[in-house]
Formats: sequence, structure tokens, C-alpha cells
Amino acid sequence: MRRSDKIKKGVGRTPHRSLLYGTGIGSKDMSKPFIGIATAWTDLIPGHTHLRDLERFVERGVCAGGAVPFFFGIPGICDGIAMGHEGMKYSLSSRELIADCVESVMMAHSLDGLVCLTNCDKITPGMLMAAARLNIPSIVITGGPMIAGNHKMKRLSFVRDSFEAIGRFKAGKIKKEELTTLEMCACPGAGACQGLYTANTMACLTEAMGMSLPGCGTALAISAKKRRLAQDTGLTITELVRKNITSRDIMTRTAFENAIRVDMALGGSTNTVLHLMAIAHEARVDLSLDLFDRISRKTPHISDLRPGGEYFMEDLEYAGGIPAVLNRLNPLLKDNPTVSGRKIKQIARETKVGDSDILRPLNKPYHKQGGMAVLKGNLAPDGAVVKQTAVSPKAMKFKGKAKVFNSEEEAIKAIYNKKIKKKTVVVVRYEGPKGGPGMREMLAPTAAIAGMGLAEDVALITDGRFSGGTRGPCIGHISPEAAAGGPIAIIKEGDLISIDIPKRKLSLEVPDKTIKERLSKWRAPEPKIKTGYLSRYRKLVTSANTGAVMI
Repeated sequence: MRRSDKIKKGVGRTPHRSLLYGTGIGSKDMSKPFIGIATAWTDLIPGHTHLRDLERFVERGVCAGGAVPFFFGIPGICDGIAMGHEGMKYSLSSRELIADCVESVMMAHSLDGLVCLTNCDKITPGMLMAAARLNIPSIVITGGPMIAGNHKMKRLSFVRDSFEAIGRFKAGKIKKEELTTLEMCACPGAGACQGLYTANTMACLTEAMGMSLPGCGTALAISAKKRRLAQDTGLTITELVRKNITSRDIMTRTAFENAIRVDMALGGSTNTVLHLMAIAHEARVDLSLDLFDRISRKTPHISDLRPGGEYFMEDLEYAGGIPAVLNRLNPLLKDNPTVSGRKIKQIARETKVGDSDILRPLNKPYHKQGGMAVLKGNLAPDGAVVKQTAVSPKAMKFKGKAKVFNSEEEAIKAIYNKKIKKKTVVVVRYEGPKGGPGMREMLAPTAAIAGMGLAEDVALITDGRFSGGTRGPCIGHISPEAAAGGPIAIIKEGDLISIDIPKRKLSLEVPDKTIKERLSKWRAPEPKIKTGYLSRYRKLVTSANTGAVMI
């Protein structure tokens, strides 16, 4: 018995069939599997404007497999457009909304299988959360990376050549005419931003955990290869339904460990900590923050992709994509099934690496450890996260006096007005999951600092989070957050803060007695938002160190 039999079998379902016939399907279709295709197509997000084209190819595959496709829409938010204002409060929180939307439609209509057509930052993990929660046959097709921009034969990427360009302009390093040219050229068309930012990182990890077809994570948005993958995805979901291979058959503990290892090897976005933990929560797999650090310590960083490096996603694609990454990491991986029917180690063995600098051997890495480090200390008792491969050796140990801001807006104003000096630790608090609410990304201030040439001389710590495009000693996810009474709430202007990434330490250099006294006097501020979705989110969301999930 199929799930869809609940809406189409028996005399009692006469009205249901009548409504289904009203959609235009025929009587022969009633014996076929019903496939839900959750599509995040929208005109608002460059990473998604081409998904309508990919819908056609997914549809072809589903029909070729002898099933019936049903499309339904899923909301999407562009992190870049939402960045730097109140709109960013809705980015991370939309992840839970997306998961709920997919669950609601799939459960209400008893569909047999799920295809998730997605691409950008919170949309991909939201759909994966829904797939894990539903535990039905599911597969993901990501839209692919954008090609590099180009100006005077120089390749451009979104973050460096728009966000960081603002800092260069403010510092007098470029003129307004060049800034205008960069904003026109940095994003030449459809696709996820060209570096290993959150969208592309999640696409790579989705493939690494086996939830999308081999090659899907890096296949370019504009390519015929992506169209073929979309069609094969539609065909594959019909096979998964017939064999009753569900999402949790794929998303095992081993799958998550493999995904984390690929993440560390590539040097992906720190946002993946939140997302993998949230997806694992729905898959009923227990992941801890410490696991990310343990895997990072044992996984060499073998790529040099933007933002921290100089290669682009298109370079990774031409070097063999995620199958080539798996080939490099094969000795460190555990075997696990994938939606393709092939196991991870088989995919690794059958792939060749196309370039030994884009993907270096394990014995010749860019860094001996992986992309991320988890820091703890009296300032972050439950942990904090830094993208250590995007930090220069000079800044791996950093001490500075605190410059404290209670919102991102306050911080960016001070940075743009050149009020941040060398040897300063910028503290941005009350931007965590509850305090924001929504745990905003701090790309605007970090990009401005980098653009002004201060990436080695200024640190930034926050209970918010950072974009995958962040460079420098920028530490996010500080837990507990300020709104929950964490130690970040009681930092005072001028306090000395010590960062030691190699030793995984983040410390407020004031006596323990002083910290206790300050915490005893601390009182929670009034919530910033008291109505609507964000108000509900604030009441239900957990801490960043548990994935910022709603319970």
C-alpha cells in the first residue's frame, strides 16, 4: 500500500478523486505513485531564478519513471538582499517555516515521495529537515553555483566585490565609479554566489551525505549537466518510492559524519554547524558541537576556495566536484548508502581528481586541520564557532579591548565612521536566536572590516552568526547568548578579550568574581519584537550550540 492510496482508493475517496481529476490528471494516473516536488523558484533570489527551467526536467524524469508529479511552492529569502537590516532576522527563522511548509503539504495530501528543488542558504537545510522529519522517499536537487563575474579579465565574486568593496570605498582605496562597476559585474546571472558560502556549502554537504545525485553539488546553474541531473533526480525518486528507501535510510549517523568531514576539508561556511545539527535533530541522530571540532582536528583542509582562498566553485566543479573530494578523503570516510544506489566509497573509487592544487592530496594540504574550530571558555561556556582556515596565521591568537554594541546597526555605523581601531575586539550582542530574534549574519560589518584592510588587526565576536563569506578572526554562535544571560551580556567597554584558536579558547580577561557580580546584576532586556512570526520563534527557539531548532 502506498501513502497516496489514502486519498485515491475506495468508494469513500470518490470526492478526493474528483478533486484530483480537476487538476487535469487522468484515470490511469490513479494507479501511479504521486510525487510532491517542493520548488523554491522565485524572482527574488538569483540562486533560484532558473529553478523554473529545472522544474521541467524534474517533471520529465518523474513522468519517465511512471509517476505523477505535483509541484508546490516554498518560500525563499535571499540572505544577501536581507543582509544588514531587519530583514535578516527572518533568514534563519525561515528555515523552520520552510520545513513546516513541506511537512504540511506532504502530509495533507499523502504524497508518496518528495523532490526538493532548492539552492540557497536556509532553504536547502529547511527542506532537508522536512525530508528527515517525514522519513519518506526523498531526494534533493540543488540549483548550482553562479559563474564568476568578470571585469577587465579579472574574475569577481559576490562578497569580495560588493560587500568588501564598500569597505575599500570607505577607506578611499577605490572610487565610486569602480564600486558601481563592481556591483554590476559581480553577479552575472543565475546561481548561488560563486564561493563556498552557505548555499554552495550546503549543496556540497547534501551530496556528501547521499541525499542528492553524484555531481549535483557543484554542477553549474547554467549548465546542461544540471538539467540532466534534474531529470535523473525525477527518475530516481520513482525508484526510491518503489523500493521504499526513505530519507533516514540515507541520513544516518555515518552520513552526517561524512558530511562534516567534507565540510572541514573544503573549509565551508560556519552556518553548516547550525544546519547539520538541525537536520540531524529531525533525523533523530544525536550530533554535538564537539563532534565538529574532533573531526576538524583530524581532517586536512585540502581546498583554497573563496572567501578565504582564491578558487571559485566553478574550479571545484572542473576538478571533479564532490565525487573528487570523496576520492581524496576516501581513507577517512565511512561507507554509507546514497539516493543514487551507489555507496559513498564506490563513488569515491570511481572518480578521478582533475587538479591537484584545487583539491590537494591529504599529505599536502593547505592547512593540517579542517575549516572550523569550536572555542570555549568563560566567555562561551557552551561553545562558539570560527572559520579558522579564513583566519591569517598572524590573527590566530588575538588580544584586544572590547568595543561593545547591542545591535548590528550600531556596529556597522561605527565601522563605516572609522571608529574601530587596531587591536579592538568588536562585540555584537543581543543578536542570537532569541535576542535578535533570528540570529542575524554579520557579513556587512565583517566585510567592511576586511575591505578596510583590518582583517588581521580587528576581531569580531557575536552571539549572532557569520556568512560563509566572512574572513578574519570572527567568532560567532557564542553560547549562551546575551538574551539568555550568557557572559557576553556583561562585557563592558574596554574589557580585555583573549582569542586563542589553536588552543580553542575564548576568554574574558576579568576576575571570576567580577563576572559573577556582573551576572547577578544582569536583567533581561525587553524583547525587540513582540508580535508576529518572530515573536513566536523567539519563544520556541533553542540555543545556537544545539542548532537553533524550534521545540
